[in-house]
Amino acid sequence: MFDFQQFVAFMIGATIILMGFWLMLFLVSFVFYWAFGGAVDLIKENKAKREAEYNQ
Repeated sequence: MFDFQQFVAFMIGATIILMGFWLMLFLVSFVFYWAFGGAVDLIKENKAKREAEYNQ
């Protein structure tokens, strides 16, 4: 079946792949959080601008 070196190599490879997966998941979620926050901020700024123009 597998000897010890192959098992260690598999575990190192699996660790690297899983670390890459979780890092990618974190970065993608951070980008979505950043984009959503920017969109909400832009909507609030446009709403405040429209209200300021309406009140003048």
